[in-house]
Parts: sequence; structure tokens; C-alpha cells
Amino acid sequence: MGIYIEALLLYIILFFSGAAGAIVNASTPEGFSAGREFVRIFLHSIPSLALVWYLLLKVKKAKYWNIKPGKKDVVSFLITFPCLLITGFAVSFISSFMGETTITLTYPSTVFGWIILSFSCILAAYLEESFFRFYLLSRRDELKLSAVSALILSVALFSICHVYEGPWGFLNSFFSAVILAFIFLRYEALHGIAFAHGLYNIAAYVINSQLS
Repeated sequence: MGIYIEALLLYIILFFSGAAGAIVNASTPEGFSAGREFVRIFLHSIPSLALVWYLLLKVKKAKYWNIKPGKKDVVSFLITFPCLLITGFAVSFISSFMGETTITLTYPSTVFGWIILSFSCILAAYLEESFFRFYLLSRRDELKLSAVSALILSVALFSICHVYEGPWGFLNSFFSAVILAFIFLRYEALHGIAFAHGLYNIAAYVINSQLS
């Protein structure tokens, strides 16, 4: 029972609360601020990532979690990144064809801003992959879940905390979560999917900046 409470509290505090706040503030979107993003990195992303891994390392030492970067990360990245791009483009195309759009991204106007944003995207991706894929899927035996059940749980929780992006953003998150969870279960490679996830997020900002 303890791991269920731990997982639920982590989800609510680290992810769901932020999504709820984004929904509340959706009517008053703010432009990109490097200073605000810098503060968010050090007051939320880094402490959250540290907390997830502190709890993981309390269970097993790092060498037993099989997280050393290797060939499997390269393979998982080469599969994951194009799959995420194709999914994102497909959802964006269908939504625009139907006269609707996904969430509008605000992007930096300076090189420094892009550096901060890129670092934030990679860090956020590592946080999400560490919890939604590594924490939930690697500990599925403790949660008494089959691989399929753990995949469904991971996909559901990931999608729900992206509901603030609207129906099309939610749909994109759903399909992306399926891809990320399936590839993690296949290769058990954290770094490959985390880097692919982060690079995809950066690409979304770059593409949005060119189309605006």
C-alpha cells in the first residue's frame, strides 16, 4: 500500500497540481520569460527530479536499476524521436484541417532565452520519463501490475496531466505516452527516450516560432 500512496502523492504534487494551475491560468497566457523559466528550473524541475530519484535509490542502488547509458539508448532514441515527430505533425495537421489548433507555445526572442528553454525542455523530459516510465514501469512488480496494466496506468496519468493543452494536445500526449511506454518496456532505456522527448519539445517550440 505504501508504494501506491507514494506514487499518488508524487503525481499530485509534481504533475497534477501544475496541470490544474495551467487550466486556471489558460485564459491569461503569458509570454516567454527566461527569468521565470530559470526560477522554475531551480525551484521545481531540479528538486522534483531529485525527489523521484531519491525515492528510487532508497529502493535499489543505481547499479541495480540498469540506468547506465549504452547502445540501447541510441536505438531507443532513433526510434522514439521520429515517432514523436510524426505523431505531433499528424495531430497538428488533423486539428488544423478541422479548424482547431493545439495549445499555443510562447517562444524566446533571444539566444539566452533559447538556451534556458532548451535546458528546461530536456530537464522536464527527464523528470517526466523518470516518473511516468521509469518509476511506474520499472516498479510494476511492487505495484502488482502486469506490463500491460502498468503501460495503461502510465499512459493515463501522463495524458491527464496534459489535459490543459486542450483536446488535441491531450490526444497528442496520449499517443506520445503509448510510444514512450512501449519503447521503454521494450528497451528499458531511460536516457534514449528522455532525450528524444526533450528534443521533441524543443522542436515544437522551434517549429512554432517559424510558423508564427
